[in-house]
Amino acid sequence: MLTEEQIYGIYVPVVTPFHAAGEIDLESYQRYVNNIIKNSIHGLVVNGTTGESPTVNIQELQTLVDASRELLKSSSIPLVVGTGTNDTASTVARTELAANSGADAALVVVPYYSRPSQEGIIAHFRKAAEVGLPIIAYDIPGRAGVGMSVDTARTILEMNNVVGLKDCSGSPVLVSELSRHGSKPVLCGDDLNFFDMLGCGAAGGMLASANVHTASYLSIYEQYRAGQVEAARAAFDQLVPLMKLLFKESNPAPIKWLLSARGEISSDTLRLPMTSISSALREELGAYLAG
Repeated sequence: MLTEEQIYGIYVPVVTPFHAAGEIDLESYQRYVNNIIKNSIHGLVVNGTTGESPTVNIQELQTLVDASRELLKSSSIPLVVGTGTNDTASTVARTELAANSGADAALVVVPYYSRPSQEGIIAHFRKAAEVGLPIIAYDIPGRAGVGMSVDTARTILEMNNVVGLKDCSGSPVLVSELSRHGSKPVLCGDDLNFFDMLGCGAAGGMLASANVHTASYLSIYEQYRAGQVEAARAAFDQLVPLMKLLFKESNPAPIKWLLSARGEISSDTLRLPMTSISSALREELGAYLAG
């Protein structure tokens, strides 16, 4: 099971490939994920937002976890499974599935749509943590509609079985405050803020854009850790134009299109209400590939 000491570096949240008819494309998934883990990433994240978790049912989640566990069987890379929903009972059931299927940790998001109080957020995470599987809490107010206060984040991080936080709060304030108080590790989830958040105390990143040029993100992290800050900044700056394209429209549509265009998955199909990227963004990404 995942420990605090293992929460560092580059964790890659993978997409869930679908056939044109909408069912999971397991062959594409196995091929594509195998290529990602060859880079010796620090963690694999299945069924996160990038994996279109709100549209993946619990039977499909079992399939994805089993396939991922098989791909990682000869590796020390930890498997983190997105189990958070907007319903606490459903979150607990999915976290139990992940625990019983050999996951190393669960990624649990602040409940979306309901916009609970800070007390409700804390109670939600307490229930998830009671399952016993290590939990990485996930703060993403832009999608959830509500975010953690610093005090709430500190309370959650003090819980038994909560081992870290994915910070998609949109600014370095939360990670800075948590680092100042010596909290459990925080992974940056805002790709464009990754370099700055390393400087504010982040232990690494859980970065959707690391599906592309995975080795470059690993190199940036290693350079920064080795004190080669300017080299890391220069390498990061080279990736910024691509990151901006990949988040110009809702994740994971641009990433799926690019992975499909590169032949890494067989289709860029998404499940409704997500739809494929606009023709304008296809042109921009196509120009990036051609360049």
